[in-house]
Amino acid sequence: MTSRSAAETTARPYRERLLPGIGLYIALLLLVPAVALVLTPINSDMALPVGVVVYLIVAGAVTLMCPVVAVQNGRLAAGRAEIPVQQLGGIELLGSEGMRAAIGPGVDARSYLVVRGWIHRGVRIENIDPADPAPFWIITTRHPQKLAEAIEAAKA
Repeated sequence: MTSRSAAETTARPYRERLLPGIGLYIALLLLVPAVALVLTPINSDMALPVGVVVYLIVAGAVTLMCPVVAVQNGRLAAGRAEIPVQQLGGIELLGSEGMRAAIGPGVDARSYLVVRGWIHRGVRIENIDPADPAPFWIITTRHPQKLAEAIEAAKA
C-alpha cells in the first residue's frame, strides 16, 4: 500500500446533501389544495390524489436536485465539480456574517460557489492549483468544522 492510498483509507469520509429545511417542504404542501382546486371541475374524485402525487413529485425533485458536498478518495466534490485535496490551501470557517461577506459584492467572480440560501454557514477554501482560474471554493455547509477536518485529514 502506497503512502497516498494509506492516507486516503485513514481519512474520515465526509458527505452532506445540502437539503432545504422542513419549512420548504411544508410550504410545498400548498400544491395539494392548489392542484385539487384546479382539477375539481374536471374530475372531483381524482383532484385530491393528483394533488398528493404532484406534491410528492415536486418534493422528490427538490430533494434529488440538492447538491452533495463530499470528501473521499483524496478529492473534494461540491456539486458537479471535484478537486484533489492536495490542491487546496487554507480553509476559513464562515459564520453567517462571514458567509454574507464572502459571497457579497467583493467576491472574486472567478471563485467556485456552491451556495444555498437556506444554509448560513460555510467554508472558503483557497485553491493553490496554478492551472485553475478559481482562487477560492466557497461552499455552504451545516457542518463547516467537520468539512474542514475531513479535508485536512485527507491531505495528511
